[in-house]
Amino acid sequence: QVQLQESGGGLVQAGGSLRLSCAASGRTFSSGFMGWFRQAPGKEREFVASIRWVTRRTWYADFVKGRFTISRDNAKNTVYLQMNSLKPEDTAVYYCGATSNESPYAMDYWGTGTLVTVSS
Repeated sequence: QVQLQESGGGLVQAGGSLRLSCAASGRTFSSGFMGWFRQAPGKEREFVASIRWVTRRTWYADFVKGRFTISRDNAKNTVYLQMNSLKPEDTAVYYCGATSNESPYAMDYWGTGTLVTVSS
C-alpha cells in the first residue's frame, strides 16, 4: 500500500504563487508516475500534471503549461507542484496520485486532497 499526504494549499490572490507537496510513504516506487489532479466544485476531477519517477519526464494539462511545474525529490519520496500566476479558475481541491503502471494520466493511489483558493 501507498500513503500519500498533500500539503501547501491555502488562500492566495490572483497572480500569486503556491507550492504543493505530496509525501509518499509505505511502498516506494522504482518506476511509474506520481501526479496532481484537481476537482473544482461541481466539476469532475481533472488531470493537472504528472512526472515519471525514474526519468523525470513530465506531462502537463494545457491550461497549466507555462504556469505550473511538477518536480520530485527521490530521497524524500516527495513530489511538488509549483503554481505561479494563479487564476481564480485554479480554485479546486488538489489531489496527489501515484501509480506503478505505465500511464501518466491514471493513478491507483490517492491522497485526501488540499484546498487551493484563488481570490480575484
